[in-house]
Amino acid sequence: MPKFTYTGEDSEGKKVENTVEAKDRFAVYAVARNQGHTVTVIEETSKFNIKRFLDVEKINYAISRVKQDELVMVTRNLGSMLTAGLTLSRALSVIGRQSTNPRLKGVMKRIIDHINQGGQFYEALKDFPETFDDLYVAMIRAGEESGNLSESLKTLSIQMEKATVLQKKVKGAMMYPSIVIMVMVIIAILMMIYVMPQITGTFKGMGKELPASTTFLINATDFMAVHTVAVLVGLIATVSGFLYFLKTKLGKIVVSWLVVRLPVIGVIAKEMNSARTARTLSSLLNSGVDVIQAISITEEVMQNVYYKKILKEAALRVEKGTALSEVFVERNDLYPILVGEMILVGEETGQISGMLGELAIFYETEVDRKTKDLSTIIEPLLMVVIGTGVGFFALALIAPIYSMGDAMK
Repeated sequence: MPKFTYTGEDSEGKKVENTVEAKDRFAVYAVARNQGHTVTVIEETSKFNIKRFLDVEKINYAISRVKQDELVMVTRNLGSMLTAGLTLSRALSVIGRQSTNPRLKGVMKRIIDHINQGGQFYEALKDFPETFDDLYVAMIRAGEESGNLSESLKTLSIQMEKATVLQKKVKGAMMYPSIVIMVMVIIAILMMIYVMPQITGTFKGMGKELPASTTFLINATDFMAVHTVAVLVGLIATVSGFLYFLKTKLGKIVVSWLVVRLPVIGVIAKEMNSARTARTLSSLLNSGVDVIQAISITEEVMQNVYYKKILKEAALRVEKGTALSEVFVERNDLYPILVGEMILVGEETGQISGMLGELAIFYETEVDRKTKDLSTIIEPLLMVVIGTGVGFFALALIAPIYSMGDAMK
């Protein structure tokens, strides 16, 4: 009789694994049901199992990632289930079973094991920093310690959703011009390698002095035709080197400095960072996190190094007794004046978290509006860039033709 190993849960929601001899899989379900177990996975152990040999579950866990949108949904559902009266371990078990993401399934199993052994939820989350950042852990901890975990989860899901939507809008606004420019570069390179050599060959046999634009185009075309592989490798190396530079400390400083000083883009970047700062601080303070810790966690959330520096300074000064609003008022070169003024009003009225929430909504709305207007501004600029490129090619090709006409006269 074949052997089967099943994994499931007992009546208390604890994980169980058992090996039984049974006629078939249906008989395994009957055996498990008689023992009060709910079966989730069954594997026949008497036969060679490629999945067991390769340990596919571990491989899938290693290569998969939990996306931000998926984490938002998990957080919202977890808060709803706790509000409905489910225990934390039971709610996490439901989420793990419903998910199709191997990484999330594995994370949920380990968190449930930690909780069933008497550990706290936020402590279990610390073991998975690639999935749960400092903001997530801090808000869960505040919710557990205050006995209001479900509300903290709902607040956290709103904060994460707002941050994700804001980031997507900015990326979406920049996607169109990036794609257009990339396609232009690729087309120009392909033309220089495969099309232009056939055209410029005619000009070389004219025996006359060619315009500077035509001479440049012929030299560039000859070089790219002869060194095609080197050009392509060089292009790939340049792009790879640029992307690597962006991840270095110096690269982050350069990009951070440039982004906030570009026309139009700089205004959107400042408002986006203001919205993120206000939203994160508001969520943390509403969850019961103390001000200094909230500022430090917000610093970790920020990506621009200059905003990180301001928040680091704010944490140190607030710890020494300085008002939070004073730091933001002094740095109106990066934070709009309204940020410091609203925080000051919140400090005076004792409603700082509420004021920060209103501030976040205001700047999120502003970023939304300006990213929509951005495409209207970018399109004419792209037309100028495209027109300049086409004009150069046209001038370089037409000028020699006119010269040939004059010579024939």
